[in-house]
Amino acid sequence: QVPLVESGGDSVQAGGSLKLSCQASTSISNRCTMAWYRQASGKEREMVSIIRGQGDGTKTYADSVKGRFTISHDEEKNTLFLQMSSLKTEDTAMYSCATCASYTGDKITRFEYWGQGTQVTVSS
Repeated sequence: QVPLVESGGDSVQAGGSLKLSCQASTSISNRCTMAWYRQASGKEREMVSIIRGQGDGTKTYADSVKGRFTISHDEEKNTLFLQMSSLKTEDTAMYSCATCASYTGDKITRFEYWGQGTQVTVSS
């Protein structure tokens, strides 16, 4: 069973909106810390947003997406979302979700599960 399946990626014009979804398999806890990452062609993967699990709900965003992207998690369906608005060409990337973070102190060291990604392309 594939642990995480992303959907919602598409090609849009700058200024547009998209909503990404990430469905976790039933074998994965719905209490985990979950995240969205992205990787543009030729660049390193970067964190987009994190939502802390275990009932905490704290949300963290990369500076580049603050005020434009919103992360949310439907615990009942164990589905992670990323609402993206005011999209820019520099948001073009493969977006992947991850879940079940391991921590050292307050720092995330790894995620146990990763999805295969969904492509977002923003044109000017």
